[in-house]
Amino acid sequence: MVNFQLMITAELENLTHLQPQNGCDDPDFSYFFKVKCGRCGEVSQKETCVTLGETVPIPNSRGTTNLHQKCKFCEREGTVTMVPGRGRPLTHEDSETGKYAPLMLFDCRGYEPVDFAFRGLWKAESVIGRNEI
Repeated sequence: MVNFQLMITAELENLTHLQPQNGCDDPDFSYFFKVKCGRCGEVSQKETCVTLGETVPIPNSRGTTNLHQKCKFCEREGTVTMVPGRGRPLTHEDSETGKYAPLMLFDCRGYEPVDFAFRGLWKAESVIGRNEI
């Protein structure tokens, strides 16, 4: 098992607390990225969508995961399971100091997430109020 932490940074001018619309652990927010096979190193051509609120059973196991997929080249099976409670918003202080904020932790077996796509509805707070991006 290997854990990957999705970390983001951005230049937040007059904004703070950049995060998915309903928080980092929003069960309906979809994280999009490509996956790299741990055996052959092949990277998927299309982005994969992983959502905390959607789970599938792991074959030959009692557990569940957020993504179960087979590599199209070597046919190795792998899973990606999201671990809630490990993320936080990107703050203005993070932005000013060039620090990254952890959004989500992924427990990966057989796959590695690469090339995160910044999609979906995001929320940031400003001096005046909240804005959706």
